[in-house]
Amino acid sequence: MKVAILGSGVVGEALARGFLRYGHEVRRASRDPQKLAAWKEQAGAGSSIGTFEEAAAWGELVVLAVKGVAAEEAVRLAGVDHLAGKTVLDATNPIAEEPPENGVLKFFTGPNESLMERLQRQAPGARFVKAFSCVGNAWMVDPDFGGQRPTMFICGDSAEAKAEARGVLEQFGWEAEDMGASTAARAIEPLCILWCIPGFRENRWGHAFKLLRK
Repeated sequence: MKVAILGSGVVGEALARGFLRYGHEVRRASRDPQKLAAWKEQAGAGSSIGTFEEAAAWGELVVLAVKGVAAEEAVRLAGVDHLAGKTVLDATNPIAEEPPENGVLKFFTGPNESLMERLQRQAPGARFVKAFSCVGNAWMVDPDFGGQRPTMFICGDSAEAKAEARGVLEQFGWEAEDMGASTAARAIEPLCILWCIPGFRENRWGHAFKLLRK
């Protein structure tokens, strides 16, 4: 696939590396694409860079990998028309620009809304799927937890988009657990808070969630 990754940070870089590893073409986007010139040189064949709009227009699959406070602006810069009809893997979390309290991050959303729901309203033609939001970037591709596949919780309003997300996650070494419609992002996004607590309190970042079934 042609995969557009909106975001020049470590999450975008980790996911770009994974998509390239598994044979996809990747175009990373930034407000200033030249910031990514060194990455492109290192990434080699199959990689390219561009603006948010250029990448969104080019991509068959879009990954939103920016800070939560910049997510709505990134969608605007990408252009809602360029996202229409496409699966958008939403790796963002609504983390406020405030320090954690006792290891607990603060969100700028309330308990009865999610950032992904805001983004879906902003770009109603896009097919958003929450994914890659409840684990650190070091574990997003080929996570190694002693042979056990960790669980990535996903949600979204399009069954077809969630099936596409599931295929990516399985290729990357995850099992995907579908939590239903976009409203479930209200529960999935706060998993980021829970995942980060051991890291902030004890500098332990090597973990992931696993859903156990009977």
